[in-house]
Amino acid sequence: MLRTVETKYGKLKGMRGNNPRVTAYRGIPFAKPPVGDLRWRAPQPVEPWDGVREAYNYGPISMQDTPGLGDDVYCREWHVDPEIPMDEDCLYLNVWTPAKSADEKLPVLVWYFGGAFNWGYTAEMEFDGEMLANQGIVVVTVNYRIAVMGFLGHPDLTKEAPDAPTNFGLLDQKAGLDWTIENIAAFGGDPDNITIAGQSAGGGSVLNQLACKKNQGKMKRAAIFSGIIKMDDEQMDIFTPVDLKKHEQKGVEFFKFLGVSSIEEARKLDAKTVRDKYGEYAQLSTDPMKMGLRFFPCDDGVTFTGDPTDSLSKSDVNNVPLMTGYTTDEFVFGGINTVKASVDVTLNESFKNYPDRPLYYYCFGPEIPGWDNPGVFHSVDLWFWFETLGMCWRPFTGKHYDLARHMSGYFVNFIKTGDPNGKDHNGEELAKWSKYTGKADEVIKFD
Repeated sequence: MLRTVETKYGKLKGMRGNNPRVTAYRGIPFAKPPVGDLRWRAPQPVEPWDGVREAYNYGPISMQDTPGLGDDVYCREWHVDPEIPMDEDCLYLNVWTPAKSADEKLPVLVWYFGGAFNWGYTAEMEFDGEMLANQGIVVVTVNYRIAVMGFLGHPDLTKEAPDAPTNFGLLDQKAGLDWTIENIAAFGGDPDNITIAGQSAGGGSVLNQLACKKNQGKMKRAAIFSGIIKMDDEQMDIFTPVDLKKHEQKGVEFFKFLGVSSIEEARKLDAKTVRDKYGEYAQLSTDPMKMGLRFFPCDDGVTFTGDPTDSLSKSDVNNVPLMTGYTTDEFVFGGINTVKASVDVTLNESFKNYPDRPLYYYCFGPEIPGWDNPGVFHSVDLWFWFETLGMCWRPFTGKHYDLARHMSGYFVNFIKTGDPNGKDHNGEELAKWSKYTGKADEVIKFD
């Protein structure tokens, strides 16, 4: 097994997984720490290191309102491991590989976490890549800046760096993808066979990376789980980007609340101070979910232009095979109709313009156990795609584990070839998943 690798920046020592055929490398730096004068700037190339770096532990969690507190379904489902720090120095990624040597050229998954672009981290238990890697792929999970650290806009930032005025989190994602292309061969991966995938805001991130013309040809295929979303309420619609001028004005208003008058002053503030004031500021929003004053990706005309969802029906971006779908209950506040309608419209438009592009559409709807009777809520399918049900507190039974095995099998087959059909890792033939051409019976039901 590849317990030690040599990247272009230095040597790394990994850790044997629970399955000894898999090696995990955690906390690999892929860019310089975005601190001090590098706060609110595009990520810079990582500095090489001497000796062998032990890649045993996850890197720090991105700066965010402290997650894992409270009594809603998400706080019960995912929590912060107290052993993992939160720090502005957060640009690290993780790799799981089953390769025995560096020349195997295994297919690669690059995963972006979700969390409304304001929360989330790669160390969440459901994102453990070992079960997927054990099926013959290399798994990469990329941390990136979020919330005010990742998506602040301000006129001074635009003047300072018109080629990277905002969307720093998206630029981090791109840097993680570029690092993977540059180094994944050392882990036994194939840099020419990469699938990018994500869920919720991670799925929106996939849309953004597909829409970025600088990414042309870098990925073979994409998976977007519960990420094609448009809502009627503009304040709550985090997936339809505002223009740069409006985004800059949000930054001006936040700086007034923060008590600073320039980027230079703001960069001198402690990261925790900025985070805490941002959390206070967000609560002043009048929308029900308190999202209207938060920062999200912006149409800056550089990272992408227009609505990234529309990129799925355009010819000037990465038109790759796509797997996508939704959970039957999605957002408990009533977003399900919006999510399904958004997926239907987007895929139908994509198929109409590019009928040769393979599209695979699913609906996830099994009964989810638990004293809280949560329904099939937004994000619960992550335990199934990564086949990590054993890490969850919910009393899943055999039928859930069978479904997870099938779903991860479809996912891995898609990552390998662009076609989800074939066998699962037990050698069981999977039910036929037809390409989507606009017919309802072509949507596979996971229940």
